[in-house]
Amino acid sequence: MARIDEYRRHRVHRNFLYSIIVVLLIFQIVSFVVLSGQVSSLNTRLETEMQTTRDDLSAFFLGRLNEFNAIYQEEFDTIDQNLEKQGEELDKELNLLKSSQQDFSGVVQDAVKGVVAVVTDKGSGSGFIVTENGYVVTNLHVLTGATTVNIIDYNSEVHTVQAIGFEELKDVALLKIVEGSFDPLDLANSNELQVGKQVIAIGNPLGLSFTVTEGIVSGLEREGPNGLMEYIQTDVSLNPGNSGGPLINTAGDVIGINNFKIGGEAEGLGFALESNSVKDSVNLIAGEDIV
Repeated sequence: MARIDEYRRHRVHRNFLYSIIVVLLIFQIVSFVVLSGQVSSLNTRLETEMQTTRDDLSAFFLGRLNEFNAIYQEEFDTIDQNLEKQGEELDKELNLLKSSQQDFSGVVQDAVKGVVAVVTDKGSGSGFIVTENGYVVTNLHVLTGATTVNIIDYNSEVHTVQAIGFEELKDVALLKIVEGSFDPLDLANSNELQVGKQVIAIGNPLGLSFTVTEGIVSGLEREGPNGLMEYIQTDVSLNPGNSGGPLINTAGDVIGINNFKIGGEAEGLGFALESNSVKDSVNLIAGEDIV
């Protein structure tokens, strides 16, 4: 009987221990499961935060890189523009050097690209391009009575034009080539002109396209047939086909538009409307400042 009671006590103790062990195992399993979930959640959160950080850093560096690119691109563009400007100035200086040695070849080579022949059903004259999109200046009397007008450039290409308008008092007309991009001539400041300076006229005298004649400025602020004291006197040989063509200085800029000459016994008396007056007329006719 004592053994049976002892066995029962041992059995109770053993069952109790088993129960504790089972509870501990369950607790461990539950703890492991909970801890695993927390670790997994923590990993997920860390990965999300790391990805967000990477994205933010990437966006930051890309933004800074784009800013630097924009800054450097602007500097590169400025450098490129300065180099282009210096190249143009160097070309002008070379042309001036040539012209000072009585060699106008450099000036003519550049300027002739902006000179055109104005051909109508009544005759022909000259003109010159003043904008890249094809505005052409000529004399009004070159177009008087004509029903058709075409432009022939230095490449001998024929262009269709439309008449923009004219200023009768100064004998200035403005045309527009319908299509194309061109090399315009710049208008000089005629207030800076000096008597004795060398000049050349490029035009279409007597149908001989793009003939060049050379001379000097003989006088300034001469009175024209319209009563305006806005004409340059020159000894450059001018013929009827020169009308509307440019009078050009040694820098290759237009100082006037060849307009008329005094015939008879007076030789070497050609007159050109000064460039500042031409500029005023062109902008007035165009209704905006195009030169």
